Amino acid sequence: MTTDQPRFSAAEITEAYAAMHQRVQRHQETGDWDDFCLNFTEDATYIEHAFGTFTGRDQIREWSVKTMTSFPGSVMTGFPMAWQVVDESTSRLICEVRNLMPDPGDGTMLEQSNMTIMTYAGDGLFSCEEDIYNPMRFMRMSVKWARIAQQHGNLSDEGQAYLAQFAG
Repeated sequence: MTTDQPRFSAAEITEAYAAMHQRVQRHQETGDWDDFCLNFTEDATYIEHAFGTFTGRDQIREWSVKTMTSFPGSVMTGFPMAWQVVDESTSRLICEVRNLMPDPGDGTMLEQSNMTIMTYAGDGLFSCEEDIYNPMRFMRMSVKWARIAQQHGNLSDEGQAYLAQFAG
């Protein structure tokens, strides 16, 4: 009787995700998310519970550029990992990603985390990402941040428009 060996080692999966994570930080720092989709295979699936499922690099590019270059995505300062685990048998890395907001003007530090499941496909690319989080918690955090930033004169016009949706 033979047992199937994992296709990829935990080390390879971990290294590929660490490299991707560094590229994500550069995207955030520059505001250019156009190449984010290049972390994925041509036919990859990106499952985002609040925005939908995106298939292929073109759809992933369109979603990531739109989401991360508009408020509140454009305000986030980083996405450090809290922890991660690798399951070699499924070629998956599962982690908690912290979505950090900057100081809105009074020293308040706000963040909201998500769980991410990455399926590794080899050659440094992923065939699937699924982000799992509570959209209501994220929305409440971003509204709280925007209200504080507004009080301190640190809210952009785009942020003002976002906040106006919740006035009342």
